[in-house]
Amino acid sequence: MRILGIDPGLRNLGWGVIDVDGSRLRHVANGVCVSQGDALSDRLLSLHGQLTEVVSKYAPTMAAVEQTFVNKDGVGTLKLGQARGIAMLVPAQFGLEIGEYAPNKIKKTVVGVGHADKMQVAHMVRVQLPGVALNGPDATDALAIAICHAHHGRAAETVRRLRA
Repeated sequence: MRILGIDPGLRNLGWGVIDVDGSRLRHVANGVCVSQGDALSDRLLSLHGQLTEVVSKYAPTMAAVEQTFVNKDGVGTLKLGQARGIAMLVPAQFGLEIGEYAPNKIKKTVVGVGHADKMQVAHMVRVQLPGVALNGPDATDALAIAICHAHHGRAAETVRRLRA
């Protein structure tokens, strides 16, 4: 199973790809799609094109995206939601099943604490993916999302198979 984790952002959209074989996790690649252009439509189109290249190149079998939380800045939340739409759209265009996870669930799964800070998350991503070179905090978060899906998505897949 190859999982693409996506950390949505309008300026920087982090992505990370891992392979899962039983309980073994292996890093494949990670990076950041940086939006281009001034107009919102240009930035979204740029993110769409870059993420499409990532999915085409690494051919994941599943994807996972961080859920958006609402903050005090309504405009900022709306823009993040539009970037999240791109993060959901691209894997769907490739026919991938997409898991969605709250930030606290991701941190609890990867670190063991739902309110872990970025340094703790990065440390545990390095522990779980030995030798990984992290391409920034957005890519680190994306790998954490993929790791979270490796643990929770597997359980959901098992339930689906039992019901079939």
